Amino acid sequence: MEFKFSKQEEKFRTEVENFLKEELPTDWPDKSMHWPGGYGSIEIENKENQRIFLEYRKKLAKKGWLTISWPKGYGGEEHSYMEQAIFDEVTSYYRATASGISTGIAGPTILRFGTEENKKDWIPGIANAEIDLWLGYSEPNAGSDLASIQTTALKDGDDYIINGQKIWSTLAHESDYAWLIARTDPDGHRHKSVSLFIVDNNTPGVTIRPLINIVGVHSFNEVFFDNVRVPKKNIIGQENMGFYYLMTALDFERLMVGIGGFRRVFEQFVEYVKQTEKDGAPLGENNNVRQKLSEIAVKIEIAYMFFWRTAEMLDKGNVPSVESSALKLVTTELSRNLADVAMEILGPYNQLMPGSEWAPFSGMAPRGYLDSISATIGAGTSEIQRNIIATRGLGLPAR
Repeated sequence: MEFKFSKQEEKFRTEVENFLKEELPTDWPDKSMHWPGGYGSIEIENKENQRIFLEYRKKLAKKGWLTISWPKGYGGEEHSYMEQAIFDEVTSYYRATASGISTGIAGPTILRFGTEENKKDWIPGIANAEIDLWLGYSEPNAGSDLASIQTTALKDGDDYIINGQKIWSTLAHESDYAWLIARTDPDGHRHKSVSLFIVDNNTPGVTIRPLINIVGVHSFNEVFFDNVRVPKKNIIGQENMGFYYLMTALDFERLMVGIGGFRRVFEQFVEYVKQTEKDGAPLGENNNVRQKLSEIAVKIEIAYMFFWRTAEMLDKGNVPSVESSALKLVTTELSRNLADVAMEILGPYNQLMPGSEWAPFSGMAPRGYLDSISATIGAGTSEIQRNIIATRGLGLPAR
């Protein structure tokens, strides 16, 4: 059996690559220290790079590439999901991923479950890169079990009044709105009493406080809602159906793996191994090093096959619920594996972080070693993914 892209897909890949090479600085891939799969090192280091990236996103939006698989009536280009996957793979390889919570999670969920008013209110701004959202899911006592959330949104005339707290809110401080789940029926069934809202960060009563993560970066936040008044039209879809919408939104999130970043970092590390000597010989001649890197190379290829498989299923009209969990599990475990191998190969110098002139591999390995922990927790822990595969995929009984 032969796996290959069509001529149209290859042409589109070339078009995307040429666009990136033309629009981004030649050294752009080296400006980002983001570890593939990690949630904790999301940052663009300085104001100039931020400006470049924002202009790049606007150009993508103008071309319709932020939403390339969406219907044209909603700002998309109606490309296939495989072409969407190719776009995501190429941009992540060049460390220029522009699809985020707005276009990768909120937009597709609104298109599937939102009212016509929801679509009119939010889809144009998302498609034009005018709206950034953060995920208001996790709470201090509700992470893997999101049915345990305690944040409430109670009706008051034509509004809802929101009270509660969210935590591990990635980039809330740099976003415009919260994509938030809250309990709208405190006495209802835990799965049938939750609703999805979009909440303006500037609404009175919203307080965002920074959480500095293990990498030393301000990407996370804790957010407090104190009698926050939200108009009724900001509820997505039907009241009390939010938990079911959320399950699909999580499937969309688990497809956002930045697959190209794994290949990019691996290629850079292999080049480092080729050029670095230990005990008078290149590291690449060490059989133990060669064995470990070959195992990682195989795992990357496996991850790619899971990635392309999900795109193929979407093009056939299937919902890759189990497959998205398998993809998420494989890639986040790969993030840990890659970091572990890099740290082992680098030896005693492996603890030197970026900024040290003695740090091997630009200090990426220890940063990735710390960051990859978040990969196996965000968007559902590895244990949760295995449970989904066991129950939904294999039909095993829930414990």
